[in-house]
Amino acid sequence: MQMNCTSLRRATAILLVASALAGAPAIAAETRVDPGSLPAVGKVDKRFQSYNVEMVEVIGGRFWAPYPKPGQAPVKADGKKSGGVDLAAGMFRKREPLDLKHEHRLRVLAKALGPAYVRVGGAWANSVYFQDDDAPAVAAPPKGYTGVLTRAQWAGVVDFAKATDAQIVTSFGVSDGARDAQGVWNPDQARRLLAYTRSLGGDIHAAELINEPNVGTKVGLPKTYDAATFAKDQAVFRALVKSDAPKMKTVGPATTGEAGFMLFPGMDAGLTTEALMSAEPRAQFDVFAYHFYGTVSKRCSMMSPTAGILPDNALSEAWLARADATFDYYKALRDRFSPGAPIWVTEMAQAACGGDAWAATFLDTFRYVDQMGRLAKRGASAIFHNTLSASDYALIDDVTLQPRPSYWAALLWRDLMGETVLDAGANTSDVHVYAQCLRDRPGGVGLVAINLSQTDSATISLQKGAQRYTLTADALQGDVVKLNGQVLAMRSGDRLPSLKPGRAAAGPLSLAPASITFLAIPKAANPACRAGARA
Repeated sequence: MQMNCTSLRRATAILLVASALAGAPAIAAETRVDPGSLPAVGKVDKRFQSYNVEMVEVIGGRFWAPYPKPGQAPVKADGKKSGGVDLAAGMFRKREPLDLKHEHRLRVLAKALGPAYVRVGGAWANSVYFQDDDAPAVAAPPKGYTGVLTRAQWAGVVDFAKATDAQIVTSFGVSDGARDAQGVWNPDQARRLLAYTRSLGGDIHAAELINEPNVGTKVGLPKTYDAATFAKDQAVFRALVKSDAPKMKTVGPATTGEAGFMLFPGMDAGLTTEALMSAEPRAQFDVFAYHFYGTVSKRCSMMSPTAGILPDNALSEAWLARADATFDYYKALRDRFSPGAPIWVTEMAQAACGGDAWAATFLDTFRYVDQMGRLAKRGASAIFHNTLSASDYALIDDVTLQPRPSYWAALLWRDLMGETVLDAGANTSDVHVYAQCLRDRPGGVGLVAINLSQTDSATISLQKGAQRYTLTADALQGDVVKLNGQVLAMRSGDRLPSLKPGRAAAGPLSLAPASITFLAIPKAANPACRAGARA
């Protein structure tokens, strides 16, 4: 599969078909890669790989109760609904506020992924009240809100962002408490948060006014919320940005679950992205954003009879390609309503509702890397993994603060994959290859080759030698991952291990079954990757 070898691919395909028709064993195709001639097809934000720290983590509250690990008793959920999130009881567990200012290991791990965006939002942010004083948090939020954000907690967010080379993306309270007598959004709370952020020497780089407005009351919006109200809210928001934060980017509509897998079957047809964006005065955004989950987790399976994805299907193209169909759906809406705006996927993970149990294992790392590769190539400017360190879909375990398998892949992506996206050809087999200019090495190329087959090795042929970083695991549904055969783990004193490459000579390179191989080719001499080259 791949890379400026169209005639070879066609010949290989003909040979495979002929072999199958003759009853002979299929011959494994070899992908030939000439990194120096791969053309540029686009460019991503330098903070392309970003992440979410949910507002509920910052302020404390009930978040998705994690699944028990093997040998552990089931985690007892608290049996209550959570804030403005109107879902069945029994899904959530109480968690204390996350101390972003003093969690040293978390800051070390996040800094290693920088530069990035840290999005502090989620459904809980829709109903949060900013307590703009230095007193301890009030015992109960004002009427119309379900959570309280203190100055000290927000100062922790600002300090975290500064320490980790992250820019803040957030959203504001939009529930009943944040509205005037006519039901229109009141910007006073947002104005206060913006002013306090500036007083700390911080900056909110971008903001979504509302998290998932098309989900309506399930995420804390008023019962009467409709497209006309959305339009009025966004007009007030634009006026606020113009007067109080002219450099802050507006992001939206931040909708979800409308293409492919229907996240919330039976959602109000009047709250679709098309309806919201068509209402007058029409919303205008600097960045067009949507949320993508291919399904919901087992804990939310009562929401849809088609929910869930079995681990046996986790490496299938049918599962991985859901990201394509959803991106194309929202890109068409972007082209219609916000032509030319960059596209951000401001929430993305294995599954909504905290992820399935295997989201924390090496098995989901294949989806994580593959979706970054295909979305970058398709035209996404930035993706935000949900979450950094909460529930089963997190990159980092929220109890031990140990990196999960996908974190190590994220670290390799950050080290190797630059901003210019290259055309590595169509993925037509179990081997998926993606290419981008090598980060901070003019002329260099970074590749990632994913072998999705759990039984068969594959071969790619490199025109030039490379530095090789291969991720494997003895158990796909395990939490231990190896780099070039050596187990990856934090060192004493919260230090990251050195990610040492192996060497790959020019010529055939074998890819083990169920492996993810990053390749750095600093001497590729690709014209699209030279300093000053344009995508």
